[in-house]
Amino acid sequence: MAKSDPPRIAILGAGPIGLEAGLYARQLKLPFTIFEQGRIGEHMWRWGHVKLFSSFGMNATPLGRKAIASTKLDHPFPADDACISGREHVERYLLPLADVVRDRIKTETRVISIARAGFFKHEGAGDPDRGKQPFLLLARERNQDRVEQADIVIDCTGTYSHHRWLGPGGIPALGETQAEPHIAYGLVDVLGDAKKDFANKSVLLVGTGFSAATTASSLAKLGLDHQSTWTTWIGRAAHSQPLRRIPNDPLRERDRLAAHANNLATRTDDNVDFLASTTVEAIELLANNQSFKVTLRSAGSKKTMEFEKIIANVGYTPDRALYRELQIHECYATFGPMKLAALLAGTKAHDCMKEVGHGPESLKNPEPSFYVLGAKSYGRNSHFLLRIGFEQVRDVFTLITGDAKLDLYK
Repeated sequence: MAKSDPPRIAILGAGPIGLEAGLYARQLKLPFTIFEQGRIGEHMWRWGHVKLFSSFGMNATPLGRKAIASTKLDHPFPADDACISGREHVERYLLPLADVVRDRIKTETRVISIARAGFFKHEGAGDPDRGKQPFLLLARERNQDRVEQADIVIDCTGTYSHHRWLGPGGIPALGETQAEPHIAYGLVDVLGDAKKDFANKSVLLVGTGFSAATTASSLAKLGLDHQSTWTTWIGRAAHSQPLRRIPNDPLRERDRLAAHANNLATRTDDNVDFLASTTVEAIELLANNQSFKVTLRSAGSKKTMEFEKIIANVGYTPDRALYRELQIHECYATFGPMKLAALLAGTKAHDCMKEVGHGPESLKNPEPSFYVLGAKSYGRNSHFLLRIGFEQVRDVFTLITGDAKLDLYK
């Protein structure tokens, strides 16, 4: 079957970037469907108790504000300089935005795999006939599978659903895959919904990024009211202070968190014990499934400790299985699309605030009309910001329409 005219667009993910892409398509009167395996803003809901470092003004677009205002008069947007939580962002921006394109969103529908009609992965490399065939999307809705077709696919699925592992070199630690259902790999609301699960418990916290810093700060606060709460926080680097602070950091909330977490790591009076140069070698889930025996390698020697809870804030990775049958050129270091990954590697930026968009060409893949936007486009590079994703949306529609000057944000 040949492609239709106008092109049918499949957008994967109803998060901030997927919704923005849908809004862009609607404004251009292009047919589109947004597939979301969970709820609107699913990933933001999951870590939504955490406050964003960036202000609301950086995380909304003129197009989005105008669309919401056109359907909800006097909608109370947060102040531009307000740093709100993830849940607040969903409630006050993403859900109203989703209402604008609600008729084109299929929630609780997971796209499992994507292929090209009439071609296997290894066939038709560089052949224009491959790009003339529609995509086949295997979609699962409430345990019922079906095949959908599209001429353009925009993958905005993010990375939060796919955690990395605790073991040496990034592989699972011995016993980790068996213990996985009992380990928390995301940002846990230990002061809210999960408080009863962590109060007065011994906790192993793994990781030295801002997610781990957020968790460490929350666990320390929990320990003030529940004195038997004790956290062993480990990181593989040798630094006694886990977070690198940025001079004159423009994101005040980020700097405040880094300062507090570093302070926790160098003190012993907050029920938090930080161990540098320490990694997880093995995890044994004990018979009652209520605790773990963990083998750590610390400063060259092994030791075994028992914990009632494990929180692994070790980062996330793209779901590459989704496009296994497509011709996607991936970065060997980050798993992001190669063109963009090469440009990101060349910038050597140590602060996400210095990131800039890299233009439409950076979004092209060997697979015609397949684009990866949002956090997933950065792979394991953690410097992604929503404003970069909005630029990507604008850029991808210049490719789709062939209008290099198209900019609905002006």
